[in-house]
Amino acid sequence: MMEARLARVAIAVLIALAATRSLGAQQYHVASRYPLGGDGGSDYLTVDTAHSRVFVTRSDRVMVVDQASGKLLGEIKGLSRGHGVALDYVNNHGFATSGADSTVVMFDLATLAVLKRTMAAVDADAVLYDPATKRVFSFNGDANSATVLDAKTGDRVGTIPLGGKPEFGQTDRVGHVYVNIEDRAEIVEIDPVAMAVRRRWSIAPCEDPTGLALDVAHARLFSVCGNKLMTVSDIARGKVVATLPIGSGVDGAAFDSEAGNVFASAGEGAITVIHEDAPDRYRVVSTVATMPGARTITLDPKSHRVYTVSAKFGPMPAQAAGAPRRRPPTVPGSFELIVVER
Repeated sequence: MMEARLARVAIAVLIALAATRSLGAQQYHVASRYPLGGDGGSDYLTVDTAHSRVFVTRSDRVMVVDQASGKLLGEIKGLSRGHGVALDYVNNHGFATSGADSTVVMFDLATLAVLKRTMAAVDADAVLYDPATKRVFSFNGDANSATVLDAKTGDRVGTIPLGGKPEFGQTDRVGHVYVNIEDRAEIVEIDPVAMAVRRRWSIAPCEDPTGLALDVAHARLFSVCGNKLMTVSDIARGKVVATLPIGSGVDGAAFDSEAGNVFASAGEGAITVIHEDAPDRYRVVSTVATMPGARTITLDPKSHRVYTVSAKFGPMPAQAAGAPRRRPPTVPGSFELIVVER
C-alpha cells in the first residue's frame, strides 16, 4: 500500500515538473499592436493589475491604456521628460517621475488627477513603491541618489547617496530594495527603513546595466546590460552566478515567476526569452521580433502578457560636429503598444 502511494506521488511530481518545463519552453509571439499615436518620446511602462490598465510614460504626460482594447482611457499631464510610474494601492496613489524638472508627481489612481508635486533631484528617472515601508523611491541618475517619499502624503522623507548613477530598482517586499548602478556595473542593496546603502557588489562582466528583474522565491536578480549580456546575481552571496546573451540597446527586464521566464527587451527590435531551469542554470528559449526602438518592457503577472512600446523612425537630420547625439525623429502618429503572449 505504501509503495503504491509513493509511486503515485512520484508520478504526480514528474507530471508537475513536465508541465512546468513545457510552460517555460512555450514560444511567445506578438499577439496585438495597439496604435496610440501622439507626440514625444517614451520610457517605462507599468501594468495596473487592479484596474487592467497600462501606464505608458511620454515626454510630457502619462498615457493610461485599457489592456483589453488598447484604447486610451486618460492622461496624466504636466510632466517634463517623463520616465516611470509606481503604484500604491493602499493609498490609491500613483507616482510619476519628471526628470527635466527633478520632480515626482503624485496622482489619484481613480481620477488620474494630479495631487502633489515633490522635488526629488536632478534626472529623477526610475521609480519604485516599496510595500514593506509604504515608501516611494525615485532613482535620480545624474544626482547619483535615491529620493524617498511617504506614499500617503507624497512628502519627501529622505535622500540616499548611491555612489553612482542608478537605473531600475526592485523590492523583495520584505525589507530590501535593489538597484542597478549603471556607471559602476554594480548592484546596490538599500535598507528602506534606515534609508541607507546596506551593501553593494560587482556584476561584471556586465557593462552599463539598466533594467532589473527579481525572482523573489530564489533570491536572484536579473540585470540587463549594454554589452548584450544579462547577468544573474545570487543575492545572499552578492555574486554573479550566470550570464546569458541578449540583444543590443536593452533597457528593460521582467520576470514571470509562474513560467520561470526572464524577458530582456532590446531596442534593436527583439525580446529575448530566457528560462530558469534552476536558480543557477538558464537557457535562451526564444527571441520575439517586436519593433526597432522597443527597449522597455513590463509584465502582467495575471495574464502573463508582456508589453512594450515603440514608434517608426524617420531619417536622422544632419548634426553639427561635436553636438550631443540625438535619437532619430519619430514618424507622427506611429507610436504603438505591442502585446506579447505565449
